[in-house]
Amino acid sequence: MSTFQPKRIYIAGHRGMVGSALVRSLQSDPDVELILQNRKNLDLCNQAAVADFFADKKPDCVIFAAAKVGGIHANQSYPAEFIYENLMMATSAIHAAYLNGVSRFLFLGSTCIYPRMAPQPMPESSLLSGPLESTNEAYALAKIAGLKMCEFYRRQYGVVCHSAMPTNLYGPGDNYHPDHSHVLPAMIRRFHEAKQANQSDVVIWGSGRPRREFLHVDDLSRALLHLVALEDPPNLVNVGTGTDVTIRELAELVAETVGFTGNISHDLSKPDGTPVKRTDISLIRSTGWEPTIGLVEGVEQTYRDFLDETKSNLLREV
Repeated sequence: MSTFQPKRIYIAGHRGMVGSALVRSLQSDPDVELILQNRKNLDLCNQAAVADFFADKKPDCVIFAAAKVGGIHANQSYPAEFIYENLMMATSAIHAAYLNGVSRFLFLGSTCIYPRMAPQPMPESSLLSGPLESTNEAYALAKIAGLKMCEFYRRQYGVVCHSAMPTNLYGPGDNYHPDHSHVLPAMIRRFHEAKQANQSDVVIWGSGRPRREFLHVDDLSRALLHLVALEDPPNLVNVGTGTDVTIRELAELVAETVGFTGNISHDLSKPDGTPVKRTDISLIRSTGWEPTIGLVEGVEQTYRDFLDETKSNLLREV
């Protein structure tokens, strides 16, 4: 099978969890020149600035991992920011890439693009087949627009724009903000602080019954580089493990990993979100990729990273 070998790769969002994992994977490759730009020097919501950046840097490959992200609380509190910022970033970058002859554009989305009651496991074909989960609708709509823009630019202009939809991610560099983080990093911080404070009880949102799938970010990094190398990648492909656990089971795993021995209780006034989310990964498996990091191993590794980042004052809380 022929492969695409990019030389100048722009990683958008390189300081985030996904972007930093990609940088770790690529920075020692002598055949790749990484193009990186921080948020202070390039506002991805500014269409003119993005156009100038692409015209100046001329990457041959873009992996677009930049996004405004957050958990249920953040999505419910700031839907206007979630839809505006994610739409502007996606449309500005995809169009600028096309205008400047980028050979490959890989857009990173999320499995929240699928309907709330999508068949389980969720196949790529379930996109736009039903209503979205209301708690993250704004973010999901922006991501759907981005992946469809990639599909249409590929169809009309022939540029290879394609999209990957990762399941729930975790790993080094995650966001541990007490209100705006996703479920797994939120649990790691909460159980760690409860242990440090000798608390007898930790409260988690909802019933604990929803089922979720979790993918280590280093597995995602390998998947994205695998997809970029394919000569004819799928327009849209899920990236996950194909397995899931309940939120309660996840809480028990985190508690055990952290060493918290108290009680775990539930705040039933908080929303559960989508009942079940598990990806059908048969398509990416057919291209030759498989996940390699199990959840127990991954959570243990992530907690060690959390401790190291805390000790070094590098813990991300944004």
